[in-house]
Amino acid sequence: MYKKILVPLDGSGLAETVLPHAAALARAMGAEVTLVSVVHFLLGASGAKLDAVPEAAAERKAALKAEAMIYLGKIQRDLKGQGVAARCVALEGDVASEIIAHAEQEESDLIAMGTHGRSGIDRFVMGSIAEKVVRGTRKPVLLIRALPATPRPVDWRELSVPPLL
Repeated sequence: MYKKILVPLDGSGLAETVLPHAAALARAMGAEVTLVSVVHFLLGASGAKLDAVPEAAAERKAALKAEAMIYLGKIQRDLKGQGVAARCVALEGDVASEIIAHAEQEESDLIAMGTHGRSGIDRFVMGSIAEKVVRGTRKPVLLIRALPATPRPVDWRELSVPPLL
């Protein structure tokens, strides 16, 4: 059913929560995973496009894409160790648009991604890449809600408290 699984990653641990699910699906289906990172170029807090300074833009784009490929390469090696075939792609541009376009271009059967689970004003201000992908593609999308790690419950017997004198 699924032979090509596209997994977009942004470098965050929350986004990586999709990886065990994508790996399990890939192993079960004999699918190849394509790890994708999209770098979006902006200068400063004003949001000016990096292309406004062409020389600096070319260098910065190359550096960001190289960093993305190093990051994806580490995950690719981890997946290979789990018996999953994977390849890496670094793209540039609008994140959701690039994910959708790459899924179409590569004829991916499934897009599997983590979602930060933002709601309310955070979602309004930050936007939701996952929502934009779901709304913008005809491909099936598997969303894994990334929840922050919960602290381990304290076992009070493990604490060493010095006696009072």
